[in-house]
Order: sequence, then C-alpha cells, then structure tokens
Amino acid sequence: MTAVDRSSLEPVVVTGIGAVSPLGSSFDEIADNLLGGRTGVRAIDPGRFAREHVQFAAPVSGIPAPSETICGLSSEAFGRLGRLERLCLSPLAAALDDAGLATDRSPRIGLVLGMGAEHLKDWELDFLDGGSEVFGDRRDRTLVHRLAGRVGIKGPAVTVAAACASSGYAMAMGRTWIDSGWVDACVVGGCDILSPVAIAAFYNLRALSRRADDPAKASRPFDGDRDGFVMGEGGAFFVLERQRDARARGRRIRGELAGVGMSSDGGHMVIPSSDPVQSSRAITAAITNAGVRPDEIDYINAHAAGTPVGDVAEAGAIRTALGDATDAIPVSSTKSMSGHLISGAAAFEALACLAAIDRQAVPPTINLDRPDPQCRLDHVPHEFRPRRIRVAASNSFGFGGSNLCLVLKAA
Repeated sequence: MTAVDRSSLEPVVVTGIGAVSPLGSSFDEIADNLLGGRTGVRAIDPGRFAREHVQFAAPVSGIPAPSETICGLSSEAFGRLGRLERLCLSPLAAALDDAGLATDRSPRIGLVLGMGAEHLKDWELDFLDGGSEVFGDRRDRTLVHRLAGRVGIKGPAVTVAAACASSGYAMAMGRTWIDSGWVDACVVGGCDILSPVAIAAFYNLRALSRRADDPAKASRPFDGDRDGFVMGEGGAFFVLERQRDARARGRRIRGELAGVGMSSDGGHMVIPSSDPVQSSRAITAAITNAGVRPDEIDYINAHAAGTPVGDVAEAGAIRTALGDATDAIPVSSTKSMSGHLISGAAAFEALACLAAIDRQAVPPTINLDRPDPQCRLDHVPHEFRPRRIRVAASNSFGFGGSNLCLVLKAA
C-alpha cells in the first residue's frame, strides 16, 4: 500500500482501553505481568477432537461482568451469554467506560470488530452444548450488532476478518472512519476463544508446539528450539477519537495511533511466505504513514509466534524495512507469555506497546534461551529492559498473507 501523508490530519488518539486476556483484565495488571515476564500458558483439556489428552494453551481464567448501567445486563444475565460474546462485551464496555463514553448514545460513535470465523465458533460451541443451530435456518444478528445493541452504539458497526491481523485491521479501519469524518469516536479491537475444533485444526496443521514437558516453556519465539505456537484467547478494545475532541472532553490520552501499513503476499493459506519483501512493505508503509524515520522507532512488538518459518521471515522483514537502524531497536514477542490470541492478537499487542510506552520499558521474550542465528535482531530475553520509548511498532502477519504494522506514539 502507498502511505498517506497525515500531516494535514488531526492525530487520532486512544482514550479508552479494555482487555480480557491470559495475563489479566486491566491495563495495569497486564503491564505488570508483561514486564514481570509471567506466563499465562498452562496445561488444558483440549476437548473431544484432540489427538492428545492434554495440551498447552493460555486460557482466560475469568471474564469480568460489565456494569449493568453500561450494557443493561445483571451479572447473572451476563454469565448466561455465550463465551465468545462475553469475551468481547466485557473489554468493549470497559473501553467505553475508560473513555467516559459509557452512557453516550450519540449516533456518531462507531464499532469495528476484528474477528475471523465468527459463525463457525458460535455454531461449534452451541453444538458441543447440545444445540442444533448449525443445522437450522435461524440466523441471529451478527455478533458485532449484538454488541452494539447491548452498549447502545448507534453509529456504523462492522466486522473485519483478516486472520491473525483481524483486530489490527479493525483499528486501522476505525481510524479511517474518524479521518473521513464519518464518526467522532470509534470502538475498535477484537477477541478470540479457545475451542476444541480450533485447537485440533491448528494441531493437525502442525502449527502448534508439541512440547509436553513444561507449559511455561512451550511458547518460544525466536528461540532455536521453537516448534510452533501456543494458542491463547481474549483480546482488547480501544476507543479512538480526534486529539482535539479528547482534549475538549478533558480525557486522558493513552497514546496516538500514528501509523498504519498493510500488504498481502498470498503465498499460501497457512504457511508464511519466506520472502520478506511483502511483509516489509507493511512495516515501511506504517513508518512513513506515522511520519517517523526508522531510527526513531524505540521498540518493535514482533508478531513472532514461535513457528520455524514465520519467525525467520519476520526477522528478515524487519531488517529489510529498517535497514541499518535495525541493530539499535529492541524487539520482543509478548506471545511468549500470552500465547497467540489469533483474532485478538493484534489489538492485545498494540496494548503491549502502549504498556511499554507507559512504563518506559521493553517487555521481554521469555524462553529465549538460544536465539536462532537466522533471527538476527536486538532481542530482549527473559527480563524487561528499561528504555525511553516514544514510538513503538507492532507487527501482525495473518494466515493467507494479511500483513499489518501499526505505529503508536506517546501522548
């Protein structure tokens, strides 16, 4: 894609954050766990379709019920919703509340949900609970419209699916809506769930780690002994709005969504392209769109999930895009702690960048005992690194070649 000059546009900033993840359900808790190098990975029962009785994953242990004043649901009624809807509604409501828009019913607020295979997940969970929706002709409202209805969003609401980059594409689309004047604020992000079919499918694709010794050691991005990724669940939502509007409302600004870059290689449905050219174009476009130079990037949150091909390809893409600046920019993969949140990964990792900016420290890549020499980067193994961070970039490279880079700046 060709980067658009944003010099004449008002900055689009983050004024609300909500999250539900294996590492916690508040910004501060997640930031503490990321910098503390704590893992959310543990042994789980993978369900009836699994070849192994026990596998490793990073589940969400609890989903906070939103206030009844925000979504009109008691905690008991919230608990009766499907798991996918609860995982989305909880952080979405929290983001609106954090931005001071929880009771705003303006038609100028939009919603973009990043999620792939929504109906398949709903049908699967219903079927496993003894339901028959998959065989019937009843079609409920899509999840994004159910969510919008519950929190009173009256503006445009859509779902965007771009595999593992879905929630990042949602952030990009929301910024475009604001730039175009279609909305004054937009709730953006995405979530995903662990499900028996998804676990079995990724396992059969040989995309998942097959380690069976210690769950805390299973997710190993950039490590020479990596053998696949570890699935996680959850995600994050943000409220985006123009900087001048946020200041007029007296809201705290968490950061600026300064740059977006996208590309597509389409080389294979599930195997990342080993050619770094197309994914590097997304990084270059995002940096240009943000109006910064490569040597002004202070931190890169890598997509690196721990797959043998993908991590090497991304290291090559970073070096291709940033050139000589690469060696001075710390890079880490927070998937080593959170697991891979699939549709929710990009939004959660944007939150990790905001946490790095807030704490002025780079979160580590845990389990990086023996860095792969083919992934020649300035790694941050095991422990966080104090650093002045004003600009952070986050990569998300989805199955099928959906490449995305987001650049976030300090407020």
